[in-house]
Amino acid sequence: MCGIVGYAGQKNAQDILVDGLVRLEYRGYDSAGVAVIEDGTVSLARSVGKIAELRRQLAKGPLSGTTGIGHTRWATHGAPTWDNAHPHLDCQGKLALVHNGIIENHRLLREELVARGHIFHSETDSEVLVHLVEEQFRGDLAEAVRAAVRQAEGAFAIVAVHADVPEEIVGARLGSPLVAGVLPEAALLASDAPALLGHTRELCFLEDGDVIRLRPGSVELWGSDGKVKQVSFDTIPWDPLTAERGGYRHFMEKEIHEQPQAAADTLRDQLHSSEGLGFMEHELAELDQVVLLACGTSYHAGLVAEYLWEPLLGIPVRAEIASEFRYRCPYVGPKSLVVAISQSGETLDTLMAFREAKSRGARTVAVSNIVGSALVREADAALYTRAGLEIGVAASKTFTTQLVALLLLGLRLANARGRLSEEQLAAQLDELARAPGLISQALDTDKALQTLAQQYHGKSDCLYLARGLLYPLAMEGALKLKEISYIHAESYASGEMKHGPIALIDEKMPVVFLVSCCELYDKALGNMEEVRARRGDLIVLTDTDDPTVRKLSDNVIVLPKAPRPLVPIVYTVPLQLFAYHIARIRGTDVDQPRNLAKTVTVE
Repeated sequence: MCGIVGYAGQKNAQDILVDGLVRLEYRGYDSAGVAVIEDGTVSLARSVGKIAELRRQLAKGPLSGTTGIGHTRWATHGAPTWDNAHPHLDCQGKLALVHNGIIENHRLLREELVARGHIFHSETDSEVLVHLVEEQFRGDLAEAVRAAVRQAEGAFAIVAVHADVPEEIVGARLGSPLVAGVLPEAALLASDAPALLGHTRELCFLEDGDVIRLRPGSVELWGSDGKVKQVSFDTIPWDPLTAERGGYRHFMEKEIHEQPQAAADTLRDQLHSSEGLGFMEHELAELDQVVLLACGTSYHAGLVAEYLWEPLLGIPVRAEIASEFRYRCPYVGPKSLVVAISQSGETLDTLMAFREAKSRGARTVAVSNIVGSALVREADAALYTRAGLEIGVAASKTFTTQLVALLLLGLRLANARGRLSEEQLAAQLDELARAPGLISQALDTDKALQTLAQQYHGKSDCLYLARGLLYPLAMEGALKLKEISYIHAESYASGEMKHGPIALIDEKMPVVFLVSCCELYDKALGNMEEVRARRGDLIVLTDTDDPTVRKLSDNVIVLPKAPRPLVPIVYTVPLQLFAYHIARIRGTDVDQPRNLAKTVTVE
């Protein structure tokens, strides 16, 4: 969750660290800090709140030095306070360390360290790592870090610097992402690629158990067994300018409007890829089920795939909430295909559920937006979404590209299992190629949705209802409204409304209803009648300009007609825009909503 950056080079470290933290602020923004090696000791600056506050502090008392580390925090253990902010220092002020993740045995370690005379200054689990490294340091920082993390249980990425070795930074990874870049004049470490893209696009993604030592122009890497590993770099295609707003008011607004291109890039990448799924035809033919694992917005994408894939593949397909999956003895085995969906490829709940499925012999596929992510490395096969860099914490274009990638994957599986002929596959792919154009048409509803947002931004509650394939979109629409506007919103399959939620409906309750001529249309009209009979304030998104719909509704947004598999993609856009404009009018922090982080690397 937290953002980490480290730098060793020839330039002023403070400025590079703060710039990197700004690019990682979507990972957490409860507090922030930097530590820089100056004159044989470590100088520290920390602040509560967003990085803007840290910048104000540094403007009054800048730090000098060319090696340092920085951190922006999403709080887990301990409230967002100055004492709990990172970096943490050792007692001598020579060692500084930042941490992302959770140390599960931190209480036991703390007790042991206190008994040995260590003094703690924070409530965090992270501080135990500082004291462990301090105990182990004998001049070799990499060896001290390696010895310290052997005592820690949980998931973490850490970066440390020591005044006695002022030209190096050392990192370690177990379960939380860490990426490195090396130039002749500089070395950098970060928890995510955006912090490094202004310096290099050639990045090394650490694997679990890795320890890395970086100096300007050099890198040393050790695996979990302590043996030296060969260092490999991946080229990241993102341009640093994609991290700028480009005239839009918020990153989220920009990323919503980038969806036609993102969908086109994902289609182009997958359609022109010569790589198969990595499975033999007989392996796919003997599958007895497909399980889709994901959290949050990615889970909603998995639910859409469940609705589309089951009739297409002719076997059971189910989407599972990854954080619950491995705790209930799930039925998966060698004849199961498990598809894990994560925009970062590092979501810990998804990664742990994925590993549980692998341990039971399941075949595995990863769907991710990040090259070299943990999920991708551990899967039998991978599909990349080509959404590019997404800064807004609430997912927009990564969700749309997940829908595109999952549509493609479903068609490939159906073809490989003999359920879709080559001619039928070609026809379906031709239909799918319409997605970018349909998204562009859906974006034309922007002005109408701005007007609608002016009407409804003062509401405190909202219901989202839909039938069949559109139900996961109702869930996603409610989630978006909750995430960025802080309005309480709930979603229901509209057939379930009469079994309880209908009690909430009166003239004060906005009800967003998703209706498509492709999906149980007559049933949906009946459910709308039920809402109207209770005087609900009915907002309808529909792909048919039916007079009956207009008669039943208070407000109607008409969307372009699309083939059934593309309907969820079309309906995604107005739901995002509605939530965005309401949040904008309410004055909330759209790009960095309270209590949220972009990548969730804790359970």
